[in-house]
Amino acid sequence: MDLDSRFPARWTVTARPGGPSAKGERHVAGEPGAWGLLVRAARFTGRTLRGEWHAVVVDPVRRLAHRGLSGLLLAFVAASGVILFHDLAQHPAGATWVRRLGGVTADLPLWLSLLRTPVSLYVPALDLPVWAGITQLFLAFALAELVLGRARTLAVAYATTLAGTLTARLMIALGPGWWGFGLPADCGTVLDTGPSAAVVGLFTYLAVVRRAPVVFTLTGGSMVWESLAVPNLAGREHLVAVSAAIALALLRGRRLRLPRARGHRPAPVPAAAISPGLSAPDPRAPAVPPTDPTRARQCDGFRTSTGARTP
Repeated sequence: MDLDSRFPARWTVTARPGGPSAKGERHVAGEPGAWGLLVRAARFTGRTLRGEWHAVVVDPVRRLAHRGLSGLLLAFVAASGVILFHDLAQHPAGATWVRRLGGVTADLPLWLSLLRTPVSLYVPALDLPVWAGITQLFLAFALAELVLGRARTLAVAYATTLAGTLTARLMIALGPGWWGFGLPADCGTVLDTGPSAAVVGLFTYLAVVRRAPVVFTLTGGSMVWESLAVPNLAGREHLVAVSAAIALALLRGRRLRLPRARGHRPAPVPAAAISPGLSAPDPRAPAVPPTDPTRARQCDGFRTSTGARTP
């Protein structure tokens, strides 16, 4: 069967400057730009995925090969701390000390919550599989340390965890109501999320900074699904951690531009202060050391008196 009978087409005549006077161009029937739009969308998706792969996987692996295992110091410390506190919590006395050192609840005084918040990054939830949490924790801190550095990694992890803790206190202080924002007072005895808020915050921060939409969708989408499927205090703290990480990532690089000090700048020489017979030196001209006339005369005299051609 002839292809022209199966796929109806239309011909347009276009004139090319400097070429043939007319040329037939065939277009598939239907929407003219549908196929081109699909091609552009496929190319955009491919470029985005390739860029995310290089930003999230290839670049950190190269930095790890350059720095060695020292680039994973925070990841090893965080994983070791979680394992240590989890083993201690298996015994009654150890569980008491773990709660006293890193257990953060909303009914505690604010100063005590702030004091325990850094240690709470290593206190896992005992009702969740610990090895899965350790894997996520190690991966989050490893990628963040390789990409962001140690100082920024610790700052983002602590800031997102603290944001979730303080927002939970505010929700409980408001009480039930407030269009679903407030929480009842019995939620004040629930333990904080622990390292999970830091993990969510680090992944979200990395996704925004490195422009990784897949990682952002997996992280933020899973938190939204968790808060809708199981509405509890931990889900809300995770959403707050995601929001705080997005805000920190958007504010990254925006520093206050202070005006430069003018006291150290040399004062410009007014044009009237320059003598009319003298021209201002060109600042772009190379500096030529002045010639000492006395030394020149001495050299000339030395040559004349000795009859030598060289001094």
